[in-house]
This record gives sequence, C-alpha cells and structure tokens, in this order.
Amino acid sequence: MADYKVIMTLAIAGHSYDEIVAAAGCSRREVAAVKKTIAAYGFTAGQVSSMTPAEIAGLFPDGRKRVSEGYAQPDFGPVLAAMKANRHFTIQQAWGKYLASETGGGKKYGYSQYCALFAEHARVKDVVATLRHEPGRAMLVDWAGDTLEVVDAVTGEVTRLYLFVAVLPYSGAVFCRGFTDMKSPAWIAAHVAAFEFFGGVPQLVVPDNPTTATHRQQQGEAARVVNARYQQLADHYSTGIVPARVRKPRDKAAVESAVQVVNKRVIGYLAEEVWTVVDDLNAAIADRISEINETIRRADGSTRWERFAAEEAHLLQPLPDEGFDTVEWKQLKVGRNYHVSCDSQHYSVPYTYAGQLLRVRVTSTTVTVFDGDQVLCQHLRRQGRKGQYSTDVTHAPEQHQNIDGLWSRQWFLDRARGFGPATGKVIEQILDRHAIEAQAYLDCQNILETLGKRNKQRLEAACQVLLNNGHDAGSYSTIKRIMATIDSDTKRQKPPTPAAVTRKPVSGAGTAVHVRSAAHYQLGGQGAGA
Repeated sequence: MADYKVIMTLAIAGHSYDEIVAAAGCSRREVAAVKKTIAAYGFTAGQVSSMTPAEIAGLFPDGRKRVSEGYAQPDFGPVLAAMKANRHFTIQQAWGKYLASETGGGKKYGYSQYCALFAEHARVKDVVATLRHEPGRAMLVDWAGDTLEVVDAVTGEVTRLYLFVAVLPYSGAVFCRGFTDMKSPAWIAAHVAAFEFFGGVPQLVVPDNPTTATHRQQQGEAARVVNARYQQLADHYSTGIVPARVRKPRDKAAVESAVQVVNKRVIGYLAEEVWTVVDDLNAAIADRISEINETIRRADGSTRWERFAAEEAHLLQPLPDEGFDTVEWKQLKVGRNYHVSCDSQHYSVPYTYAGQLLRVRVTSTTVTVFDGDQVLCQHLRRQGRKGQYSTDVTHAPEQHQNIDGLWSRQWFLDRARGFGPATGKVIEQILDRHAIEAQAYLDCQNILETLGKRNKQRLEAACQVLLNNGHDAGSYSTIKRIMATIDSDTKRQKPPTPAAVTRKPVSGAGTAVHVRSAAHYQLGGQGAGA
C-alpha cells in the first residue's frame, strides 16, 4: 500500500510526478489522487506533517478492504509454523487446505492472491534479529557446492576442483582457493591459506559441521566436538572454533552469501574454459576474487577491501612466526627407477639408494626423504592427477642424464644406444631420412619397443647385418625380416640350406639304381616285356 503521507509531502514541496513515483514507490494514479485531494482541501506542509494515520486513511480509503470482507480470511500463523518445522511443506499445500476448510464462510482466494497475502504476512510477522558483526571477530568458512574441472593434457582424465570459501562478515572480504579433495589435509591447508590471505587471525572461526571439522564422541549423541587436528590448528593460531548450529542457516548466512557470489562470479566465469593445471586455475580464481574484493562497489559506495583495510585489518591477531602444517611420517622403499611412491605420486632419490627403505616426511607442500637423520632430498608435493613424477636429474645415473624429454630426437638416440652402436646408427639414419623428423618417431618407437623389447641382442645383430649390407636406413619390416633369419642362440644369420635333390639316395656302396626310360612304358615298345 502506498504511503500517502510521503506522497502528500513531496507533492506540496513541488516535486514532479516522476520524482514522486521514484521516491515513494507508488503509481502515477496515486500521485494524481493526492494532488486532487490537496487542491480540494488546500493542505499545507505543516498540516500534513501533523496528520495521524487514521486521518490519512480517511482521506484515501482502501477499496480493497471492502472487497476482502466478502472472502474467507486465511490463518497464516499455522502455515508459517509448518513451513519452519517441515522444509518440504509448500505454500500450495497450505492453499489446498484453505480451500478445503469450512470455517470463515465467504468466497475463497485464488492461488496467486493467497501467495501475495502470505508474503505480506511473512514480511510483517516473520521478522528476525539482524546479526551485528564486530570487525575482526569471526571468519566463516565452508565448501562451495559447485566445482570446477581440470583435464589432464596427456590422459584426458578429469579431476574435480572443490572450492573453499572464507569470509569476514563485517567487511565482506572473501577468500577462495581450489583443492582436489575435501579431506582433512586440504581443509587444514585451506584455513592456513585464508589466514595468510587476510594477513591475520580472527577471534573465532565458524565452520559448518563436516567430518573434517567435528565429530560425535558416541554414536547417536547430539553433542559434537572439534576434531583433534582441527583443534591443534586453532591452538597454533590462538583462535576458537565455534561450529554453526545444525539446521540453523542464519548462523552462517554471510558465508552462504559469499558462496553464492563465488558461484556466480568465479565458477560462472571460469567453468566455460578448459583447464589443464591446478595452479593455473587457482591463479585465475585469485584474479576473480581480487575483482570481487577490490573492484565491485556495494550499496554504500565502498568495496569490500576498502572497508577491510580501513576498519578490520588492524583488529586481526598477528600471524604466528611459524605457519601451521600437517606432518606425516612414512617408511617407503625406493624402486628400481630410484623413485619413492607417496600417495600415488613419485619422487626421485639418488639412484644408489634403489631397493632401500627410507624415512619420508610428508607435509601439505613438501616431501622430504631421510636416510637416518640425514636429509637426502626435498621435493614440492605433487597435487592433482595421480602418477606424476618429480625427478631431480642429478639423482639419475650418468647414462640416464641429459635426456631432452619424451618423443624427441635425443630421447630416441639415447634409448637406441642402450641396445648397441649398430642400433643407434640405424635409428639415427631413420631420423635423418625424413624431411619432417617427427614423422620418423613412430617407426623408431615400433623398432625399439616392439622388436627390441625382449630381443635386444637380436635387434643389435639385425641392425649390424643391415649396415654390413650397405643399406642407408632400414624400416620396421626390413629389420623384422632380418631378425627372423638370426638364430637366437648364436645371434648370427642361419647358414644357407641347400635345395632338395631329386636323385634317390644309394642303398649300398657302389650300387647304382637303374631307372627305366619313358619308352619302356609305351605300348608296343621294344622294352615292354623286359
């Protein structure tokens, strides 16, 4: 309903129709009615300001009230209570019960009018207290519901990236970073990153109730306690953990709002692109968060970061001298490829330790390998796709070093020389024979992998035969035929086998075999009776 007192005040002040409509949120018809009334009674600004609501209502009676008297008025109190107690209860169910009721008499409202009346009732009756957030007091955290994807450039495997969101509700400053899972190490690392992003620690951290944050001490017990590792984080940063109450979304309304912002302005912008590296995607997320915090202006004209820097940053507790990190110790065996495997990722150690058991310290960012108390090496911890290798070239034996990389000329030549000099020379000739060198890589791969995988000596012998015969370069088929003629024991070509003879062997020494001529078998021939 229009506020006629405001409209009258603006009209007497001489404002135009458009200005009054914009300021009072009314229609032009209501402005016209007010102007007629002022002209008829000659009201002044002082008279209008002293009028009571009843006097205003008398001047502008609501015709809708007379109409509504002919309708059965719904009772929205029980409806509002039912919707709070049962999240599956709908307004349509309430309208159905209203139509079926016999009380009240009169006509029944249609569905659209029933919804409008209920919305007005809820606006007036379902009021809640506004949370007043103190600067620097709390940080609300949660996982965003939606995810982004990282596609491995080699295998095509898709990895989901889960977005951790933290917000300071007073200033609205937002932090977001992606992780490949939502397990406890990622949960802890996300908090550490958030504290470093804000440059300080709030008095409270308010999470939801995921298993990485809280648990029940006994099954069926309603009370929850903070997980031991999460509590260690809180102790290290001198902050408190106060999980939101179950089924009380208003306890964490600020982070729910921040999640919606992230869904729209981070995921909505980045989901259409193809990402192959987790770090690259996190860098893009950081750029989007920077825009949210520093560029977008809110209703009061300020940005989130301006308010954070001016009123909140100095109230955060300082970061401790040493950051908090999860530490896990493992005893791992070094493989024949002088790498240890940890959480499906592989890290190199000096090749002389192949086959030995070593102690490995694993944190969220590093993997450190020990021989007793001596540090052998340290690697940045691999994240994302399983099966990645972190290799220090100095750990490899001399014959494995100075390799340019997979599918390169040097890579094929180094592998071929491992079979022998003849194989190396043939592979080099094959590479030189092609105008586009990369077109020779498949032939080289087939020769080394298929023909030489279990027959290294035979492949070397076949390549030597090829060179001895003066061929500039062979092919997979040529080398395969030569290998078929090489005896697997002597690694030499088989001796030539003479062709079969038609002469029958002699049965005894000095005894000849008499063979009759064809004429002997002709009818009437001289030798027919012999």
